[in-house]
Amino acid sequence: MQAGTLSGAIGDIVAVTAGGARLRLDVAATAALRDAGDDVLASAGRLGSMVKLAVDDRWVVATLRSVDLVGAEAIAQADLVGEATRLPDGRIGAFSRGVGSYPRAGDQAWPLDSAEAALVYSGDSRPHIQVGVVYPTSAVRAAVYFDTFLSKNFAIVGSTGTGKSTSTALILHRIIEKAPEGHVVMIDPHGEYAKAFEHTGMVFNVDNLELPYWLLNFEEHCEVLLTSEGAARDMDRDILARCLQMARAKSVYAQGLASVTTDTPIPYLLSALVDALQSEMGKMSESQNATNYIRIRNKLDQIMRDPRHGFMFDRRYSNDTMPEFMARILRLPVQGKPISVIYLSGVPTAVVTAVVSVLSRIVFDFAVWSRGERRRPVVLVCEEAHRYIPNRAISLRSPVRDVLERIAKEGRKYGVSLGLVTQRPSDLAEGALSQCGTIVSLRLNNERDQDFVKNALPEGGRSLIDAIPALRNRECIISGEGVPAPIRVRLDELEREKRPMSDDPVFSELWVETGDDTEMLGRVIARWRANTR
Repeated sequence: MQAGTLSGAIGDIVAVTAGGARLRLDVAATAALRDAGDDVLASAGRLGSMVKLAVDDRWVVATLRSVDLVGAEAIAQADLVGEATRLPDGRIGAFSRGVGSYPRAGDQAWPLDSAEAALVYSGDSRPHIQVGVVYPTSAVRAAVYFDTFLSKNFAIVGSTGTGKSTSTALILHRIIEKAPEGHVVMIDPHGEYAKAFEHTGMVFNVDNLELPYWLLNFEEHCEVLLTSEGAARDMDRDILARCLQMARAKSVYAQGLASVTTDTPIPYLLSALVDALQSEMGKMSESQNATNYIRIRNKLDQIMRDPRHGFMFDRRYSNDTMPEFMARILRLPVQGKPISVIYLSGVPTAVVTAVVSVLSRIVFDFAVWSRGERRRPVVLVCEEAHRYIPNRAISLRSPVRDVLERIAKEGRKYGVSLGLVTQRPSDLAEGALSQCGTIVSLRLNNERDQDFVKNALPEGGRSLIDAIPALRNRECIISGEGVPAPIRVRLDELEREKRPMSDDPVFSELWVETGDDTEMLGRVIARWRANTR
């Protein structure tokens, strides 16, 4: 095509598909915009730049996915991302996601300038947060719609060292700045986020969690108390079910209840469970084997004697502290700290999945049983999510996976949103990512992880997956319901005091320093032996 066939046009359409278009770009026209004084116009014709295509009285907005030189012509593939009203002066107006009317082959394409790009990507009148700058611009802000991002679940994925934890902290800080009366519960396996939210959240660890053992349901009791497999485990489950129900039924808190089950969240005495095991074992004839009872009793005794389990299996927790515990964890009232950070590093490995399970479940159960009250939506964020919601090739049965999958599928009906943060998305349970309405993907180095995320992305964002291996640190692709259109974003730099403790060690500095080794070892071993942080 000849340059200047229509003032401002940079190309024309040679083909249209349901989700994209192929453009023939005017190389001279795009080159003339390099010194336009507007960085969005200056990027016209480059990968990731934006164009508008006229359709009757509207504009269709598209993003260039690839650019090839064919002979003397530049041929670009563009993804159609949405429509905008066409103002009398030819500029774009209000933007909306999706395309209902398509341009025709032969129609022309125009570049967007910074003001128009901001109308598309920086958010409209709906509540939103801004988290960074849209690529390839230097000033167009990237908006994330507050309600759709939270209500339809979200995932933040990225390989180790790409800024995943800092990106998660940035987004959560923006959210609580927008809604200081929110309710966020974060599962933090490594204690990265305690520092990030020390002024805006409550940090719980084994020293102050005070999770009463009787809040565990039957499956969670099995996770903690049963060590057998196969047929022996089935017998152990039957024994534990009978004895646990007997212990709950003897509780003073069972009075007035029509029925008590193994899952009823009422306090019971650990001694009552021991007595029930002993009583049931005493009913056996001499020819029967008491091994199953002894195995469960020994495990229970072991846990009760182990001080590492004191945060949960302590006789002091036999009173009804459920209202106080729920209020602390769910931040009711908020009291200026809308985030609960559950630091799990000190929790014994054998019970950590049960702890995550009960914490996740009470969030969901609270939402279910509080219907009819003033709604208090809760966001549950799981760092290292692949540990707790693994695919079935890794774990065949897991109470925590069951509850998290249920939250992912049904949570939004009750006001519970799930945020999954992981460096290994391919290890997540089947369908977990597909339940996330918005996916924030930082750089992924593993091809299997890239393919897994690509299959989970909404159709309009799949073309951006090719850029994921080339993303810089603190750069991401955001796609789904929570953004106006799929975008590549350079995330804002978070203030140092708000960052998580996830920095890599600087070997070149730390391995040239010396001193304090003997004293340091003494302090570390003292904390180690005392099991205190």
